[in-house]
Amino acid sequence: MAGDYVIEVNNVWKSFKTVRAVRGINLKIPRGEFVAILGPNGAGKTTLIEMIEGIRKPDKGEITIMGKNWKSNEDELHQIIGISLQETRFIDKLRVSETLHLFACFFNSGKEKVNEIIELVGLEEKRKSYVVNLSGGQRQRLALGISLINDPAILLLDEPTTGLDPNARREIWEILRKLKEKSETSMILTTHYMEEAENLCDYIIIMDNGTVLKEGTLHQLLEDESNEKTVEFTTKNKWIQEDLNPVGFHFTMLPGTSDNKGFVRLSNFETDLPAFISYLKSKNITLTNIECHRKTLDDLFVSLTGRKIDEEVV
Repeated sequence: MAGDYVIEVNNVWKSFKTVRAVRGINLKIPRGEFVAILGPNGAGKTTLIEMIEGIRKPDKGEITIMGKNWKSNEDELHQIIGISLQETRFIDKLRVSETLHLFACFFNSGKEKVNEIIELVGLEEKRKSYVVNLSGGQRQRLALGISLINDPAILLLDEPTTGLDPNARREIWEILRKLKEKSETSMILTTHYMEEAENLCDYIIIMDNGTVLKEGTLHQLLEDESNEKTVEFTTKNKWIQEDLNPVGFHFTMLPGTSDNKGFVRLSNFETDLPAFISYLKSKNITLTNIECHRKTLDDLFVSLTGRKIDEEVV
């Protein structure tokens, strides 16, 4: 990543008692880019973004925003940043328009700006509705609208679509796409949804256990000079993973296997696929379906950590 950086994170550490939530993170966020911090629950994403937001202080390291730190520039930085937390609590008996007017007053913005935001987040029909009567997706759109009320140069969104149904999630995506087209806002989005990072962001930073595992554009992350392929297969009869321990070619079983469904990564597709099929036959395991697919972010995360991104860590 090169160019004009709006956020720089230099060797930042943060611990809570015996838990090291963030371990020596270094990041540079260029102006005008949408950046995803992608990782499972417990990866340290929220702790990192809360330090960028100024909500928490690092134990060690430095964070600068537009070349300034929070310690002596708090008022100035609040003017240029928009924030949407994992959960936003509203005053239930305020209407949508009243809630936006309240926050607009903090930035000396008037009715015109409120109307612009209501249109942007698609809440025209709900402008007079009490917040308590909004659906989960509508509340998240309102929270996003509040984060945009000051025309922020930098937008920080922490898991903005967690818990939403697929339709509501895509409505949030569409709002962010429109924002990207109409403004030069830089955005950091934390998420554990692979599809969200792929669809919205120019650059993806993969985190786990408080560290950055890998970062780059989607193309850079998935670029693979090897002939390795991931194959999903279904069998007629049940089997256990110990049955699939062939010799003579290299392969890696992936998490998510079941009694008759599995995933296998083949190092050399042309030679390993016939060998894998022959091996199943030798074990009297009958294939009913087999599919090969391109490498995905989920495949990459598995190769880096040995587990899927949505798999609970015990």
